[in-house]
Amino acid sequence: MTIDNDVADWWRTKIIDMEPGRIHLRGRPVQDLIGSTSFAKMIWLMVLGEDISGPRAELFEAALVSAVDHGPQAPSIAAARMASTCGIGLQSAMATGLNMLGNVHGGAGEQAVTLYREIDNAGLQKLGECLDAWRTVNGKFVPGFGHRFHKPVDPRAPRLLALVDEAAETGAVAGKFAHIGRAIEHRLSEECGKPVPMNIDGATAVIYAELGCPAPLARGFFGLSRSVGILAHAWEQMEQGGRNKGPTPPAYRWTYEGI
Repeated sequence: MTIDNDVADWWRTKIIDMEPGRIHLRGRPVQDLIGSTSFAKMIWLMVLGEDISGPRAELFEAALVSAVDHGPQAPSIAAARMASTCGIGLQSAMATGLNMLGNVHGGAGEQAVTLYREIDNAGLQKLGECLDAWRTVNGKFVPGFGHRFHKPVDPRAPRLLALVDEAAETGAVAGKFAHIGRAIEHRLSEECGKPVPMNIDGATAVIYAELGCPAPLARGFFGLSRSVGILAHAWEQMEQGGRNKGPTPPAYRWTYEGI
């Protein structure tokens, strides 16, 4: 920061350069991007500052598409729908839903990328040790595996892994994180004596790891993806109407445990 540029240098960015009549995003005139760049590619360019194309772009878009919604029982969706009946605007309802995404609901993808990379660094022969170390620190749940609703298979995961396999055949990605994910799935199923399949978080984490994304971006991209479902449900609820809808119909009461 210099004396002459103390205000201009307060915010520094490589993302956008703008003046009257000119907008450049990552050095590209916005008019050149409009109509020639998909939304998924634009997200990648804006966030990571580089182009993505071919099978890699297709993988990224597939990951975004796969996680858009999981129904009104998902806390982020439920919160947005309830908020929509409280007299607030659509964007506020969306923000309410997005603010429900945290370490438990929405954070598993980031955690799974971190775990995959720990296993990759240690070597697949130390898979068991890595899983034990992870559970010692983080608890019994292994992020990205098992699902309370989709049994025995989360229908999104096999399709995403198949796309990773196809991309690996072309050399667009290495495929090593898909191998690690499948190895974890096999190990957990052996431990439990029943299938513990990879879920959507584990599968999208494979894609983000294959694409070289920093782990926190797996959570950020999940939020972008889920915002589509949040918007759809918030808007649907506004069209349906309703006032001050709570999590259950009014006839259902809570359990009182006081004196």
